[in-house]
Amino acid sequence: MSRRGRLDAVVVGGGVVGAAAALMLARSGWQVALVEARTPAPWQRDARDLRVFAFAPDNAALFEALGVWPAVVAARVQPYRGMRIWDAGGGQPLVFAADALGQPQLGWIVENSLLVDTLWAALPGAGVRVHCPTRVTALDQDDSGVRLELDDGGTLEARLAIAADGAQSALRQLAGVGVQGRDYQQQGVVAFVSSTRPHAQTCWQRFLPTGPVALLPFHDDADPVLRGRLGSIVWTLPDDEAQQRLAEPESAFAQALTTAFGGELGEFTLQSPRAAFPLRRMLADTQLHGRVLLVGDAAHVMHPLAGQGVNHGLRDVAALKSLLAEAQARDAGALSLARLARWARQRRSENAVGAYAFETINRVFSNDALLPTLLRGPALGLVGRLPPVVHALWRHAAGV
Repeated sequence: MSRRGRLDAVVVGGGVVGAAAALMLARSGWQVALVEARTPAPWQRDARDLRVFAFAPDNAALFEALGVWPAVVAARVQPYRGMRIWDAGGGQPLVFAADALGQPQLGWIVENSLLVDTLWAALPGAGVRVHCPTRVTALDQDDSGVRLELDDGGTLEARLAIAADGAQSALRQLAGVGVQGRDYQQQGVVAFVSSTRPHAQTCWQRFLPTGPVALLPFHDDADPVLRGRLGSIVWTLPDDEAQQRLAEPESAFAQALTTAFGGELGEFTLQSPRAAFPLRRMLADTQLHGRVLLVGDAAHVMHPLAGQGVNHGLRDVAALKSLLAEAQARDAGALSLARLARWARQRRSENAVGAYAFETINRVFSNDALLPTLLRGPALGLVGRLPPVVHALWRHAAGV
C-alpha cells in the first residue's frame, strides 16, 4: 500500500463521538481526516434540539481536555443536581442528590446540535482535514493501514480508520463486521414540555408497564414564563401507542403525559413538536477488525432509559486517548495491533454489560406481571436506603 500522502487516521462520521475522536487524535499530534456525509446544521439558540443528552462528568472532563467544554457551557447547558426514580406499582423512590454525594452537580443536560457545532468549530484549528459532504464507498486494508475511496472521486490512505458513522455504519459493513441486536418494538417519544411544578434541577423517571417515562430539566433562557419548569421528555411506548401519541391533539397528549407521571410534576403543556425514534439493542461482534476501529453507535446502541448511549460512545474515545498517552509515555507503538486489540476487548466488554443491563432493567420494569410489580417498587426503595450502593451506582453512571 502506497505511503504517499498517508494520514495517521481517518474518522468516518462527524457526530458527537466522531468529531470528538477526530479532535482528540489531532490534539495528540496525529494527522487526521474526518469524512461526513452531511453538513451539520448549526446550533440555534431559538430552536431547541429535541435530541438532548444527560452528559456525565467524565465526558465533561474529556471535552475540557479537548478545549471545547467552556464554549459549550457558555452557550447553553442545564446542570442537574438530583435524580428521582420510582415505579408506578408503588414503593419508595430511588433518589440521588448532589449534596449527599458531595458533588456540585450530577451532570448536565445538553443538546446534540450544540455539542456537534462546538466540536466542528474546533476542527480546523486543530488541523483536521474535513471532507464533507462525501461518503466512503470502498475499503481496502492490509497490516500497515487502510485505503478509503470516496464518492467524490477522492481517496484517503491512513494507518487507521475509525467507524463513527452511526448504527447503520457503512464503514462497519465494508469492513465485514457483523452485529447482534434486538428490536424492542418500542419507540422513544421526545418533546419539550413545561410543568406547573418546578423540576428542581432534577431528572425524573417513572417506570410504567409500557416502559419508562423521563423528564430532564432544561435551560429556560431566563424566560419568566418557563423559569424552572421547562423539561425534555423521553417517553418509552410500544410502537403502535407511540404513533397514537404523536398523532393525537396536543391537549390530549399533555393530559396523558400528566397521568403517566402520576401528577408528580403537576400538569404539562407542550412547548415543541413531538418526534419518536425506534428503540433497540445493537452490539458489533468486535470493535476492531484489522485496522478499522468502531466507536459510538457504530459499535453499540443501547436502551435510553439511563441516558448512557452517548456517554458510552465518548468513553470509547477517552479510552483510546488513554491508550495513546500510555504508548507515548512508554515510547511504544501506539498503533500496534496488540494494543488496539486490548482497547477493543475492554470497550466491547463494558459496552455489552451496559447494553444488557439496561435491557434487563427495561424488561423487569416494563411489564404488569404480578410478581415483578410487587417486588420492584420496594426494591428501588431498599437500594435508596443503602448509601454505599447509591454512591456506587452514581460513580458508575458518572464514569468516575
